[in-house]
Amino acid sequence: MASSSSNNTHGKNLRNAVVALLAPLPSIFFYLSFLRHYSAAAEAGSLSPLWTWCYHHPLLLANTLFFLNVNVLFWLIGVLQSSHWMIDLYWTMIPLLLIHYFSTHPLAQCNSWRSRLVILLTWVWSIRLTHSYFRREKWQWGAREDWRFSDMHQQYGKKWWWISFFAVYLAQQVFLMGICLPLYVVHSKDKQLNIWDLFASLVCLTGVTIAYFADTQLHNFVTRNERLKKLGQDLVPNLDEGLWQYSRHPNYFGEQLWWWGLVIFAWNLGCGWYFVGALVNSLCLAYVTILVEERMLKQQYRAEAYKNYRKRTSVWVPWFKTSLTGKEKET
Repeated sequence: MASSSSNNTHGKNLRNAVVALLAPLPSIFFYLSFLRHYSAAAEAGSLSPLWTWCYHHPLLLANTLFFLNVNVLFWLIGVLQSSHWMIDLYWTMIPLLLIHYFSTHPLAQCNSWRSRLVILLTWVWSIRLTHSYFRREKWQWGAREDWRFSDMHQQYGKKWWWISFFAVYLAQQVFLMGICLPLYVVHSKDKQLNIWDLFASLVCLTGVTIAYFADTQLHNFVTRNERLKKLGQDLVPNLDEGLWQYSRHPNYFGEQLWWWGLVIFAWNLGCGWYFVGALVNSLCLAYVTILVEERMLKQQYRAEAYKNYRKRTSVWVPWFKTSLTGKEKET
């Protein structure tokens, strides 16, 4: 029985890996086809209406490919599998695909050093987040979907199959394309590299570093509790050490620093209004923070400890703990 279960898990893991690796290929092949036709047309002096449109509208093309390949195809896969796990994985990879798309589009114009710098930073961010994702999922492909999607599935019941298209995929397009606009700006403005680029890089790297250590500390905490549970011992109710001693959500803080670091790149190039994407993302994460903390308080073994932790510890920005008043200590 154990061997059969292990084989089934291995088979599912392998199938999901193949699906995930093949899923983005339609967009990649279409874009490579466009580049090939554009290169040939540059020599021949003619370009078909389709490829002309792709040439003149890089942002619209990116959104169209996102809609068809991610929103529609990923959604169909999720409906067939009864699990929308793949969007979580590709949240770590879509910005990487986008920055290479923006940098190689024929209309791209940029400072080559700034382009290389931001591409390198995006690779560092993506590797960090992808590693964190697979470590959390115990190195399995599609083991589970985001708990928020599962909760919404229970809430909407039979309607979830079509509501998920809007709640999971269309919403992700708005968020991801919005926060990735600075990557487009970097490859649409040619300006000399300056001190603000170095400052933006420092903010981005600081964010990635904080997020890495916060996620590592959280992973170790969860692993330790899983081991205690197997031994039948009491679980540690709350993570209150390392970065988590100064912030209730240091991983969220680090992630937000990354996106706001990209905003500084855009601001430096005269497109400061592109902060809107990062702002919307921060507001949504603030709502997610509320949901996460409500979930923590529903767990009986940690509710009381977490209430005290929440009273004394900063939400996002790491800061020193506040002291409880006499009345709060009594409660």
